[in-house]
Amino acid sequence: MDTHNLFSGFDSTIRLNTSKVTWLKKSRKALRDKILKHFKDNVWGTPTFYSQGSFPLDTNLNPIKVETEDGEIKEPYDLDDGVYFTCSESDRKLPTTYHDRIKKAVDGHAESVVDKTTCVRVVFKDGHHIDLPSYWLEKEGETPQLAHTTKGFIESDPKAFKIWVDSKISTAASNGQLRRVIRYLKAWKNFRETKNSSLILPSGFILTILACSYFSRNDRDDLSLKETVESIEAALKASFSCFRPTVPTDEDLLPSYSKDTLLTRLSGLVKNAGKAIDAESEKEASEYWRKEFGDRFPLGKEKDEAGKSTKNSVILTTSVSKPFGHD
Repeated sequence: MDTHNLFSGFDSTIRLNTSKVTWLKKSRKALRDKILKHFKDNVWGTPTFYSQGSFPLDTNLNPIKVETEDGEIKEPYDLDDGVYFTCSESDRKLPTTYHDRIKKAVDGHAESVVDKTTCVRVVFKDGHHIDLPSYWLEKEGETPQLAHTTKGFIESDPKAFKIWVDSKISTAASNGQLRRVIRYLKAWKNFRETKNSSLILPSGFILTILACSYFSRNDRDDLSLKETVESIEAALKASFSCFRPTVPTDEDLLPSYSKDTLLTRLSGLVKNAGKAIDAESEKEASEYWRKEFGDRFPLGKEKDEAGKSTKNSVILTTSVSKPFGHD
């Protein structure tokens, strides 16, 4: 059963919508303005900014809404905006100093501000948040160092990671399919963890690396996803590791995750994908996909409703997935 057209509808549902993109950009600008003013007022120099993570890669999700203990409905979508300080090592401040200065600059702007070890997190009332990690480098062109409050300065290059992902997408020449597969895997994680609050699957960052490393191109998104997950599962069975593709390249990102849990969940995804593809109706196929993605995945038609093959509709519904042009 070809469910490519259902996946097209699913992608439209899970992909971060235009209104949220606009709101994130407005929130980001307001925070940047506050930080710049605070640093100018205190004569601390002028930091620069670089939006990183899934936002500029166009792999953000419309997350599943969650209800708090108080009965409020929250939507935990986010954005990472790096704050960069360029100066000599002798003028470099402690990581805690950079965190403190950023926190004071944005305090009171949103519902809460949390100082984490890797960033300052600004949490808004609707549930979305913006993370503000800080980086130091001596001069432009050098590898930045993340200001970590417990580990000190650690080499980390978000710009290089975006270049790496963009190159994988370009090499795949998949008409946006690799981006969609990344979003499908993130949506799978989102649903599974929402359904089971004790379940911890790898981060979206790790899933992005795995998808890029083992991507299988296909004319159909359902087959591409199944084949990509099969390749990921086989690779992790052979060696349960996922090394960062940019500095520090010797960092394995998987040791803190359960091998048995992840492999069991990946195996379950592959099995349900196989059952969906072997199904005799669109509805039956969609019910197997819904076991992995929840009811945000479209419910297909019964066999007699589906009529002729969906092959023609695939051509009509497939579109190129383009970045929003985030900066």
